[in-house]
Amino acid sequence: MNKIPQHIAIIMDGNGRWAMERGKARSAGHVEGAETAKTIIADCVRLGVKYLTLYAFSTENWGRPADEVATLMGLILSELKDELFVKNDVRMRWIGDRSRMPAQVRKHLEDMEEETKDFSTMTVTFAISYSSRWELTDAVKQIAKEVAAGKLSPDEITEETVSTHLNSSFMPDPDLLIRTGGEVRISNYLLWQIAYSELYFTPVYWPEFNKSHLLEAIESYSNKQRRFGKTEAQVEEENADKA
Repeated sequence: MNKIPQHIAIIMDGNGRWAMERGKARSAGHVEGAETAKTIIADCVRLGVKYLTLYAFSTENWGRPADEVATLMGLILSELKDELFVKNDVRMRWIGDRSRMPAQVRKHLEDMEEETKDFSTMTVTFAISYSSRWELTDAVKQIAKEVAAGKLSPDEITEETVSTHLNSSFMPDPDLLIRTGGEVRISNYLLWQIAYSELYFTPVYWPEFNKSHLLEAIESYSNKQRRFGKTEAQVEEENADKA
């Protein structure tokens, strides 16, 4: 590997299928997946990743069976503890529709944000009660209110305007998006932000995903030339000028 992505985003998929293939309840897969998340957070710290964003619960997931939703909410309370973040100097952030969260879970996440706000080695962002369509709709509403109040002209609205009104405006766009579990789709995740991200799909279920799989994804990323709409020759010339 010759370069480490500054920001990795992960769709942690396959918990339920992993459990069912082993004759277990889907909730067992989520419990195991939470342990994987903690391991990958520590691995990313050691690799020098600055931002890690984990898709933990989508707005669509509210439609899952009540017992599965309750398990996932319970895992947030039981597994998201400050020890991991304190030990690794990691800041915890949360993006998502906070209005839909149970009061106890919302308070726990907001307390974690406050307790870790001064940590700086890496920022881990959990996307919980999140979807890109929700985030973009919310940003449009904010911009519309500013226009209606005369604080912003429609002609002044730019891509930067949209970006700064996103729930995730505090972090850079992902360099690498990883999806586990074998599905090849984005599932309403960071649609604005991944316009030029490198995408990596693996059949490995999230509970089985480990450091070697993470390194494979990073190696795939490091071997690609990111052109952002330019030609290969232009990028090579720019890199030569920087050398």
